[in-house]
Amino acid sequence: MMKLTQHDTNEVPRPRFGTAHVWVESPLQLLSAVETHAAGLLGTDIRIIPRHGMPLEATTEAMLRQAPAGVQFEPAARKPPQPKSTAERYVTGDAYSGKIQRALLAGVRAKEIVIIDDGMATLALIKQLISADPTPLVRARTKNSAARTAMGLAAWHRLRQLAREDRLLIVSALYVDLESRQRMADLGIKFAQHKFEWLATQPVAEKFTESTLLIGSAMVADNLIHEQPYLQWIEEIAAEGPVAYFPHRRETPELLAKISTIDQVVLKEHTIPIEMRLRVLRPGQEIRALPSTVIPSLRLLLGPDSRFLYPQAVPDGWWTASTPIELREHLSSSLKV
Repeated sequence: MMKLTQHDTNEVPRPRFGTAHVWVESPLQLLSAVETHAAGLLGTDIRIIPRHGMPLEATTEAMLRQAPAGVQFEPAARKPPQPKSTAERYVTGDAYSGKIQRALLAGVRAKEIVIIDDGMATLALIKQLISADPTPLVRARTKNSAARTAMGLAAWHRLRQLAREDRLLIVSALYVDLESRQRMADLGIKFAQHKFEWLATQPVAEKFTESTLLIGSAMVADNLIHEQPYLQWIEEIAAEGPVAYFPHRRETPELLAKISTIDQVVLKEHTIPIEMRLRVLRPGQEIRALPSTVIPSLRLLLGPDSRFLYPQAVPDGWWTASTPIELREHLSSSLKV
């Protein structure tokens, strides 16, 4: 069961009553919201509002069949709900979102702000929040204007203020070292780590027959790595046997069209989160992937079979000149066991 801790030795009582408004912008955030609610951290009833235009239909449908009691799915919206509402908790997975930052800066009546798992971005957020120096909460891979940077800095101060008021909780499945946890505790940031306990009780969604399960990367679409070596890497893997390729939601149709022409590669439709699709392997199967959030997540879910997960470090020549060294190191940190 997920444990909510403010200090390494003290367990903080779980909030078991009340309502939460949950704004999700990706399948992983949706899964994270359900995991956090199943652990009793969001109250008795939660309203999940997906962002309009996000590919969440398949995940939502799966959750509707399996979700724990108290989950209500709202129609998709273009703007997140306001934290000035009467809900006890305001939940988001993306503290870097300009829409979320504007909402938080406009005023917070909710008793608690909960930041649910958004993978590696959550670790980056924790690192910035515990920094002694004020740090703008902006995406590392984006060129930001002075105004956007100023808003990100104001958001840093707002979250630190909420922490001092004992109103900030961060939830993640990823490992956070003890030194960082202690720093969070000193600042008043509550932290809960889960291991996909709820998902582990659910039936396996799909089974695949291909010997290699290759998880697609958004790094080409984000202009972090060059396209040609990425395609060549896929060709080399496919030369060894049939490959099931699971596209990332940001991969472009043009790139996927090229991948689909590679012999022995079968593109799988983007549906539910990889954590729900690949948590059980058949004998002889292996998973290949570049650095990404899904690597530490699948290590948790696969247990002993995680030895068949083979992450690939990005060779220096793959990176584009515009990819900062700090971002390369942050992405590559997902490879650490």
